[in-house]
Amino acid sequence: MKKSIRQVLKLLLPIALGGFILYWVYRDFDFARAWQTLAHGTRWGWLLFSLLFGILPQAIRGWRWRQLLEPLDAYPRRSNCVYAVFVSYAASLLVPRLGEVSRCGILSRSDQVPFAKSLGTVVTERLVDMLTLGLVTLVTVLTQFPLFTTFLRQTGTKIPSTLHLFTSVWFYIALLCVTGVLALLYSIRKTLFFYERVKGFALNLREGVLSLRHVPNIPLFVFYTVAIWGCYFLHFYLTFYCFGFSEGLGLTAALVMFVGGTFAIIVPTPNGAGPWHFAVITMMMLYGVDAEDAGIFALIVHGVQTFLVVLLGVYGWAALSPTKKINHL
Repeated sequence: MKKSIRQVLKLLLPIALGGFILYWVYRDFDFARAWQTLAHGTRWGWLLFSLLFGILPQAIRGWRWRQLLEPLDAYPRRSNCVYAVFVSYAASLLVPRLGEVSRCGILSRSDQVPFAKSLGTVVTERLVDMLTLGLVTLVTVLTQFPLFTTFLRQTGTKIPSTLHLFTSVWFYIALLCVTGVLALLYSIRKTLFFYERVKGFALNLREGVLSLRHVPNIPLFVFYTVAIWGCYFLHFYLTFYCFGFSEGLGLTAALVMFVGGTFAIIVPTPNGAGPWHFAVITMMMLYGVDAEDAGIFALIVHGVQTFLVVLLGVYGWAALSPTKKINHL
């Protein structure tokens, strides 16, 4: 019974957190105007072009993942690695961070790749991505420090008085986000602690993590990593050209919002819903975009990008049908 309640809470709490933040961000929003912009003010050619760079990083992530599996004597089909990544992104919409586990389970069934070893390679991937994001963030913050200071001040994170801090709605939104991240880390800690007690799991996990040392083509791995994050950025940046009010913001603004939005997605809500909108809208306003227009941008862009994740997930699931013959490369 307690386990069932825990599972339900894991499913509902991220949705509730994202829903609450969305409510506060859009509580006085003109949704009729957003619909009007979607129907008549959106340049769909640019939006569709941007979706190409939403598909590419997932595919490249699958190719890079296979590279990490090769030193472990695991040679799954490249296509299966890509399909598993497609499914993992969609799975994370239901339960944040479920994707990392789900794609390992998929390869275990489809290509007999040991679950613990593949999970270790996913941990390695995440460490590499964190390092990459950290470098991008450091450069962005150092070159745009005054803007980030203004962002923190306006969102109630840095303000002159304690009284103002506790009366700021944005402070409580930020507090909820931080609480959500801490809860996620605690959950991961408990999960890893449980698995480490299972015989052989810890050793396989360690072997997977250390697989990076034996990747046969490190330059290709680095290229894949740069390509993944470059595509992520273009996936976001090209959407600026979908609307007249955002087309002139430029690369610097896109980089600042990309970094802010990426960190917002860490908060355990479905695809960052809520925290991502909050971060992008607030930063877009710092560049002079009207609050209503910024809200429209975040709502449409996030909605379309989430739909793409769902679509790719369904495609990946269908392609990985149990009736499909598996041939190893």
